[in-house]
Amino acid sequence: MKRFWIVCLWIGFALICIPIHSQEHKRPIIVLDPGHGGVDPGAIGINGIMEKDIVLEVAKEAIRLNRELFGNTLDIYLTRYNDTLISLGDRTKLVKALNPDFIISIHCNQADRREAQGIEVYVQQPNSKTNSYLRSKSENLGESLLSEFDRALGVKIRGLKYANFQVLRDTQDICPGVLLELGFLSNWEEAEHSRKKASVRGYGMVILQILLYTLESKKIRLLFPAEKN
Repeated sequence: MKRFWIVCLWIGFALICIPIHSQEHKRPIIVLDPGHGGVDPGAIGINGIMEKDIVLEVAKEAIRLNRELFGNTLDIYLTRYNDTLISLGDRTKLVKALNPDFIISIHCNQADRREAQGIEVYVQQPNSKTNSYLRSKSENLGESLLSEFDRALGVKIRGLKYANFQVLRDTQDICPGVLLELGFLSNWEEAEHSRKKASVRGYGMVILQILLYTLESKKIRLLFPAEKN
């Protein structure tokens, strides 16, 4: 019940803020969706780190960089700001309330094969509700993210893939969106890499840079590169 009222208050706050922002000046609205949270840790790394913590740190870092380096050029919202489990349905409700320019759902990967490595991006698998224009923008965003992760951080890239994740399926007719998998926590090298502050900064900067570039804002160079694997 407590979580229900938190979500209601958050959606209400979002609905109040949108008219205020439109009256002042139109800033692109971005939703970053840190996966899991609360009792749901997501993937648990071979070194004990938890997916829910990494993805929240990355999302918050993107907010910090947007504020400190770019004067809040983007209007960024998170689906959660702390260690709380928000249902997929409630995350979708927030996206519908905000009607953002883009949504990026942030996750970490896991596999039985510990040798598995690399970053991959998912877009919604085509279906009867597919909007070809929004799907094309989603694919372009995904390819740009993968290209920049390769260029700026030198991480292994596993490519653009298609899936039927609820967060993508339920928002496919609202805005372009992707689900980003930031490496495999089941791989020792990538799990250790993901726990470093420099890596979190690098991930946050790549996400922010590509959003700015995609929205035709000024393109920037990666200021805080993470150590390459």
